[in-house]
Amino acid sequence: MIPVSGEARARLDAEAAEIIGRYPRARSALLPLLHLVQAEEGFVSDDGIAFCAAHLGLTEAEVSAVVSFYTMYKRCPVGEYHVGVCTNTLCAVMGGDEILADLREYLGVADDEPTPDGKVSLEHVECNAGCDYAPVVMVNWEFFDNMTPASARALVDGLRAGQDIDGFEIIAPSRGAPRLVTWKQAARILAGLRIAKEHGWGPDTPAAAAEAATAGDRPPAAGDGSTP
Repeated sequence: MIPVSGEARARLDAEAAEIIGRYPRARSALLPLLHLVQAEEGFVSDDGIAFCAAHLGLTEAEVSAVVSFYTMYKRCPVGEYHVGVCTNTLCAVMGGDEILADLREYLGVADDEPTPDGKVSLEHVECNAGCDYAPVVMVNWEFFDNMTPASARALVDGLRAGQDIDGFEIIAPSRGAPRLVTWKQAARILAGLRIAKEHGWGPDTPAAAAEAATAGDRPPAAGDGSTP
């Protein structure tokens, strides 16, 4: 649950203020603020919804409507490494359905349900926007391309064994980030605190300057090699 007092709550309040301060209208900060909450708890709890509503002057019903619309926000705890298998048309035809069914049986979990060790959870996704590399699996929003049931099993075995720490090159994403970060760390990156600070983004930043500062940058992604 969101801390109600102490240093942790003071830190969260300060980070929330920093996020909100980037936007001319406070309610525009709701999506990154929800990522901040998810980075703290691992999911968006009722306390997290209340936290966002209080900071933005919204009702809890308004915040809940947004949380329930976007599937990136979870209402229950998921694994440290959240695995999404694309089941849209091309990935499905190329083997995505087979991968998902095999992983469900192999891990013994339903959608968004973590394994008993808390390491891995699983969900089907409609499209990972990586059709050229079908079938595609994602881990904390990083791509693993041209997968098979066997390689998907090897991937989750590596995640559960902790190879992301001691031998992350073995399970490095196919492209983009050089390594994985945890689910909470990915949510913190998506909240934008680090990248916004690097570029000096704020509500008064001229649009042209902000565009020039980010020319050639890819969007912030989980696991860009820096410290969240």
